[in-house]
Amino acid sequence: MAGPFDPDALKGGASRRAVLGLVLGAPLLGACAGVQSALTNSAQQADAGPAQQPLTVGTGQIKVGLLLPLSASGNAGVAAQSMKNAAEMALAEFQNPNLQLLIKDDGGNAQGAQSGVQQALDEGAEIILGPLFGASVPAAAQLTRTRGIPMIAFSTDSSVAGRGVYLLSFLPESDVSRIIDYSAGTGKRSFAALVPENAYGNVVEGAFKQEVSRKGGRIVAFERYGADRSTAVRNVTQALGSADALFIADDGDVVVGLAESLTAAGANLKRVQLLGTGLWDSPRVFSSAAMQGGLYAAPDPSGFRAFSGRYSGKYGQPPVRTATLAYDAVALVAALARTQGNQKFSAEVLTNPSGFAGIDGLFRFRPDGTNQRGLAVMRVASGGGQPVAGSPKSFGA
Repeated sequence: MAGPFDPDALKGGASRRAVLGLVLGAPLLGACAGVQSALTNSAQQADAGPAQQPLTVGTGQIKVGLLLPLSASGNAGVAAQSMKNAAEMALAEFQNPNLQLLIKDDGGNAQGAQSGVQQALDEGAEIILGPLFGASVPAAAQLTRTRGIPMIAFSTDSSVAGRGVYLLSFLPESDVSRIIDYSAGTGKRSFAALVPENAYGNVVEGAFKQEVSRKGGRIVAFERYGADRSTAVRNVTQALGSADALFIADDGDVVVGLAESLTAAGANLKRVQLLGTGLWDSPRVFSSAAMQGGLYAAPDPSGFRAFSGRYSGKYGQPPVRTATLAYDAVALVAALARTQGNQKFSAEVLTNPSGFAGIDGLFRFRPDGTNQRGLAVMRVASGGGQPVAGSPKSFGA
């Protein structure tokens, strides 16, 4: 699954926007009992194994393993260094938490992740943060589950989540749920959809069909497309007369191309509400005349802007987009360590239904290891995304 918030895309040499794009928050605020006050006071894959020396940050008694592909080449290594900086920044801003970060270089591969986890566990880690890539999670999880140690990984591949393995990442399911829920709340009932034939599309399809059904809507057209989009475009164009919303789940270049193809085929995109995911957060989309007024779900950008300002002031350059994941993971662990006693990293605490509030807004871990995020709804405009519905302040009952 590729996208501007997709760690796994970094292995394939993702675009600069995917790695360095979008420039975000206040220190993490926790929603479960006792955590909020504590946090308010804080403000390409390498073939070779890990090459850097182990690094320890902090002097606290509670040891936390952090796995990052520091020696991986290209964008993956750049992202890892930025996430490492963000983790250290969280530790500093939390004001003397009782933590010690055991930072391990996993080289961006499963073997390195397994080796790094083994080292961290042998050194007394009580929780593991990372790894970044989905392919590395199962190998590392074999060791953590054997020891009964939880893992908070950063992959966007929800298939690697499970018992004791939680994903703190931007999952496409949350985007789909938020935008369909919002559009249904504004009276949209008939949906057409264009979804790519890839892993991202598979996840989006399941979430889209489930959410439309849950909202009592109907799907008048659902088309998957590969390299040849002509058939999908033609079928959707023919069905748009009975739809009041068109959902397109892909990145900026593809979405704009599809909109232009639909218009050329005779579709009147002004009479339907265009809907999308966080992949739309792109200058290409904002500059497209056909996309103006389209709605998409994404984290409230104000959080990242504030975080990016603090990060740039400290390190002299902007953070990668995924740096907030490392910051929030360390801040969350620090808050739980301060407030939750011996049960601090238990499943009951980590899956508290009230969730936690991080740089990118509200989030909570589900028992199955996936997460739910409280996202904003943004409108496409020539100057960038404009919020039309803010992030929720709570998940409710």
